[in-house]
Amino acid sequence: MKIKKDIRALTKDQLRDFFVQQGDQAFRGNQVYEWLWSKSAHKFEDMTNISLETRGLLEDNFVINHIRVDVMQRSSDGTIKNAVRLHDDLIVESVLIPTPKRTTACVSSQVGCSLDCKFCATSRLKRMRNLNPDEIYDQVVAIDNESRLYFNRPLSNIVFMGMGEPLMNYNNVLKAIDKITSDEGLAMSPKRITVSTSGVPKMIKKMADDGVKFKLAVSLHSAMDEVRTSIMPFNATFPLKDLREALEYWYLKTKNRITYEYVVWDGINDTKKDVEALIAFCKFAPSKVNLIEYNPIDDGDFKQASSKAIDMYIAMLEANRITVTVRRSRGKDIDAACGQLANKA
Repeated sequence: MKIKKDIRALTKDQLRDFFVQQGDQAFRGNQVYEWLWSKSAHKFEDMTNISLETRGLLEDNFVINHIRVDVMQRSSDGTIKNAVRLHDDLIVESVLIPTPKRTTACVSSQVGCSLDCKFCATSRLKRMRNLNPDEIYDQVVAIDNESRLYFNRPLSNIVFMGMGEPLMNYNNVLKAIDKITSDEGLAMSPKRITVSTSGVPKMIKKMADDGVKFKLAVSLHSAMDEVRTSIMPFNATFPLKDLREALEYWYLKTKNRITYEYVVWDGINDTKKDVEALIAFCKFAPSKVNLIEYNPIDDGDFKQASSKAIDMYIAMLEANRITVTVRRSRGKDIDAACGQLANKA
């Protein structure tokens, strides 16, 4: 039985070559490419300006491994979570986060996760595989459609903060962003895209060398190795010294401000010493600290810090001229908040 190739793995030039080899004209490849990306066609039969004979040829040789939104849940605060079924029946989750002025897509980059952060539900899922560029792209298209349907406006921002470590799937994430930002794709500005990493020094340097235009966020949570390793064990392999060096390199090459994602937990990182370490870590470049509300994941190991501890962080960071914001979590009632994605749906 003939194994058909996923047509979206082909470049536009490869599609043009395919049609030339079939005795057709090269521009046919341009037409098909537009249907696949700009118009997000799910089936060859949807390509209505292409002859039935040509659609049959495509059907005989290729498949479109499109995602399917299996379950869509809506939170009381308007947040939408999609359980997305892939072509091999694996599931990932993505989230639409609405605010009065914008809608943000939080997308996944892996099935499960490569890392072992103890406070994150996704880390409890074994990493099954990386997502392909088209599977990442499809999540964004699905959320853009939902944004237009439920909020009467197109998607405005994308964050790679869903399931998986984006820098452990770097090539596919970059290809997906290329498609998302291309005029032949969704034509979104790269400045509206943020890639969040737990900190893979070698790949942060590679991003800087590659001259990427999107924003960088680092899931930090402690600027002391002992504390960070206790909650993010991979820190033993990628210690703060190496992360700091990579971020210095990033800033030197890009001059872009660095955002730190930071959860404060009771009894873990809620002391003055913790804040002082964070301030010292941030000082080398313009930075912003997002203090994120903790979202429980069924056990009592981690508890949200007191408001007094949060106020101490804010006061000390601001006194040192470091921008700080407090992010309230959205979609907690449907397990769609930061750290909660675990395919419960």
